[in-house]
Amino acid sequence: MNASNSCLPQASGLSKFAAWMTMFIVLAVLSACGGGAGTEDSNTPVAAAECDPNDESTFAECGTVLVALTDADGDFVNYTVDVLSLTLETANGRIVETLPRKTRINFTDYVDLTELVAIASIPPATYVSGTISIDYTDSEIFVEDGDEAKAAVVTDIDANALTQTDLKINLSNRDRLTVVRGRSALLQLDFDLEASHTVDIIPTPATAISEQFIVAEVSPVDEKDIRVRGPLANVDEDEMSYTIAVRPFHDRDGDFGRMKIFVTDDTELEVDESMFVGVEGLRALSAAGTGTPTIAHGTLTTGDRKFTANIVLAGSSVPGIDRDAVRGNVIARNGNFLTVRGATVISSDRRAHFHDNVVVEVGPETRVFKDGYRFSDLGIDAVSIGQRVTIRGNKAEAVTDAASPQILLDATQGAVRMHVTHLVGMVNTVVPGQADITLHGIDRRRVDLFDFTGTGVSPDQDADPDNYEISTGVLPLANFAAGKPIVAWGFPTAFGMAPPDFTGRTVVDFTGVRSSLGVGWGSNGTAAPFAGMGSDGLVLDNQNPDIDQRHYIKTGPLLIDLTSLDSNTTIMPRQTGRMLFYIKSNDSLRQYSDFADFVDDLTASLDGATTARSMHARGPYDASTNTLTAYKIGVYLIEP
Repeated sequence: MNASNSCLPQASGLSKFAAWMTMFIVLAVLSACGGGAGTEDSNTPVAAAECDPNDESTFAECGTVLVALTDADGDFVNYTVDVLSLTLETANGRIVETLPRKTRINFTDYVDLTELVAIASIPPATYVSGTISIDYTDSEIFVEDGDEAKAAVVTDIDANALTQTDLKINLSNRDRLTVVRGRSALLQLDFDLEASHTVDIIPTPATAISEQFIVAEVSPVDEKDIRVRGPLANVDEDEMSYTIAVRPFHDRDGDFGRMKIFVTDDTELEVDESMFVGVEGLRALSAAGTGTPTIAHGTLTTGDRKFTANIVLAGSSVPGIDRDAVRGNVIARNGNFLTVRGATVISSDRRAHFHDNVVVEVGPETRVFKDGYRFSDLGIDAVSIGQRVTIRGNKAEAVTDAASPQILLDATQGAVRMHVTHLVGMVNTVVPGQADITLHGIDRRRVDLFDFTGTGVSPDQDADPDNYEISTGVLPLANFAAGKPIVAWGFPTAFGMAPPDFTGRTVVDFTGVRSSLGVGWGSNGTAAPFAGMGSDGLVLDNQNPDIDQRHYIKTGPLLIDLTSLDSNTTIMPRQTGRMLFYIKSNDSLRQYSDFADFVDDLTASLDGATTARSMHARGPYDASTNTLTAYKIGVYLIEP
């Protein structure tokens, strides 16, 4: 979502340094300019109205909550669990359910986007808390161990394997969720997997210790595009829209509410593996008929409460419809055989499984599509090393689990969709229109997993990760500096056509690369985690003797040891934009949108008897001043 028109709401080797835990749930509300909720009157309790979504006589009295899911970057290559329920509670104790049935979720899918999972009609009221229930009994969780994915078991701090967990949401007194009759609010769940676990990859299976706590806010901190799925209900060509029955992830049944999706003259629609644009796509969608499965990517604006799609897939273009599908990154290519790593395999029964390596055969009849490209003239040579893809075809062997032999997907009569791919690295040199970098990772997988053989017009011009050439066109490069982190989104150059090796659609220099800080003080915590606390920031005691193995700042591909720095690290709030600060103690959680309120609570709580167990923060890091400018800070306290 674009912050300018909406008030809605990163290296795998870090597992070896034991990344740590926090789980977020973000409650974001559409503004009063048509959204029907916000901060203006959110502290004035609104009594729950008499509203029964199943009773036509009272349905008009209901408000609407759009339930969405996102995630922060992390070390897990797959994290699939079942969400059983998500309830909200009013000040007088009335509890309502927002999910109609359990749904299976892979949180690692949602680093770069938000998924709309349900649209629930609930009584208008001020909601002050809620509970989410997660079931781990049929989970599929994998971490990266060297060149391979390794199964992991999630445990509590006492080493008991998690089965079902119920996590409490407590909203701040300043920011509560107000639902108004006939209007919509947004409930966004933000699961931060990087901050959520302490990972030990040595045992088999690996272990991930979870210390879960939940945070709530009424406006977003992170802005992302939204994805919504479900079968087609109807098409309105005059209104340039269509309506679906929301059905998230790979669910085959269940009623998760209705959603109207608008298209523009620039919206790309791939319907039954044919490409259309704008109204022609709507006509193709209408011809496909009611019940046709759809997936839309786009943005949700607040002034008119419209979801506008940029890309729509429908019919057999939806993974798992009619044919099997695999989603991941191409790490090697031998002729027409592609090796896809970190793969999610979606069977034609729409059951998704993780499988680390899948070999895919393509051929001259394979259809090739590309996000943001409206034409159908691409051939299989467009698919090169590093490319993130979804490939539809037919499995030659049954999928069992990630440890089974490689499977083969026959896509010679199938289709490939190329997605925007994410790079991280360090700048070597910059000239107008090009940045040469030391490439460290592609879509959060280490670069040494990728075989760049055959990418160049000749062997001596194959892509070199030590000097990976990014074409930047007219993108501004004034702030890029040698030896500094860089992040880029775009597409690898067609196979056999490098250099350049990659065409960037977006590049971010070191001043804008988001960093994450994680520090822990052992099971007993520390009474003095900070050398200073004030309304202008926190000064971390980098040499505190209680610091455990968690003491790092991750900036792009860099991992900085806090204990090796010459000075204490300052963590200060950013000056503009939404922020989120929170304190967990035992089974309760307190959250703040105002940094001074957060520091007052933290100062009062650290009274000598209460200790700090862990802390994390996110935002840009300035190594020259050893300062992290945070938009999120969380502290876990141990009370006596």
